[in-house]
Amino acid sequence: MSEGKAIEVEGKITTVLPGTMFRVQLDNGHTVLAHISGKLRKHFIKIAAGDKVKMEMSPYDLDKARITYRIREQNAPPPGPRRPRRY
Repeated sequence: MSEGKAIEVEGKITTVLPGTMFRVQLDNGHTVLAHISGKLRKHFIKIAAGDKVKMEMSPYDLDKARITYRIREQNAPPPGPRRPRRY
């Protein structure tokens, strides 16, 4: 948001929809429609159902949000070795 008036909330991905859209259940029980921010797209961050995420919501439309961060699980195994990309 341009003036810093965004509301930051956390939630859990319930449904993966086409076009990088997600249905997210907030901690307070509400469900919103969310899309991935540009930095997550740029760095190929994968988001799946069941992941915890941080989101920004506009105070004008509380039914939509932008996913800004995927919260890692505390006891998740370390990622495997990286493979070089093929272009």
